[in-house]
Amino acid sequence: MSLTAATRLASLALVTCFLAGASLPEAFAQDAAGVTELSGTLAKIKKSKVISIGYRDASVPFSYMSSARDPGARQPIGYSIDICLAIVEDIRGELGDDTIQVRYLPVTPQTRIPMVLDGSVDLECGQTTNNAERRKQVAFSPIIFVSGTKLLVRSASKLRSYRDFKGRTVVVTEGSTNEAAVKAVDAKQQLGMKLLTVRDNDQAFQALDSGKADAWAGDDAVLYATAAESKNPKDFAVLDEYLSYDPYGIMYRKGDPDLDALVKKTFEKLAETRELERIYEQWFLRKLPSGRTLGLSMSPQLEGIFESLGQPTE
Repeated sequence: MSLTAATRLASLALVTCFLAGASLPEAFAQDAAGVTELSGTLAKIKKSKVISIGYRDASVPFSYMSSARDPGARQPIGYSIDICLAIVEDIRGELGDDTIQVRYLPVTPQTRIPMVLDGSVDLECGQTTNNAERRKQVAFSPIIFVSGTKLLVRSASKLRSYRDFKGRTVVVTEGSTNEAAVKAVDAKQQLGMKLLTVRDNDQAFQALDSGKADAWAGDDAVLYATAAESKNPKDFAVLDEYLSYDPYGIMYRKGDPDLDALVKKTFEKLAETRELERIYEQWFLRKLPSGRTLGLSMSPQLEGIFESLGQPTE
């Protein structure tokens, strides 16, 4: 079996694992009289004429605020946001109502799950890892990105491996999978790391930049993007080693088969038309609004996932 074929099979297995047990009925349910009735999130949106999207303010290039000079003109942008807006368009079409509005609400690693659970947020469009523990509370779309925890350090430091961090300070965002990954490595290697927890990515980078922390443990794509968007990108380096692997998804309320079916249908359409690939290229290979380019090619794992959703093979 070729490496490409093996990668595609592994990616298909990953998708199957994350979607196992999910039912995909028609987007509408019928009552005893045969009249279609909306349920769950779609019913909520139809009644309120509003879709609430949760966004992160500094998760480049997934979900972050644009840098318009006029603060009133700033709005959430990014890879995850564009995918969510495609879902929004399909919800409008399904409900037959183009007047449905989008309301953006900021979320953090600490608030994102509670805000989905209490109904404040309908679609959480950030950089959220789909794992077994979270799936006990919420549901996820098909995988949109395969990331992993790495360490961002100052280039001038002599730190080249997590093994060099004995007694050193590592900053993480509170409630993230990165925090759990660092704790696991620290316990296994008995490094005696000092963990500094902060609210968001901006604060994590500031801690590293100011010297309060020796490294920032975060998702690799976000670390590369943050360094690239900084004033002096060459002052920072991402270490090679992975501390964990994390698949991202769009998060929404659990137990909502109507929305499950619509989201899956949207992803299949985006894959079949290569729109998923185009959105990826826009945010990871082309120039960002800042004028800088990340140059992060799509991983074989993510390519295999998109192909399993219907993206044509070369």
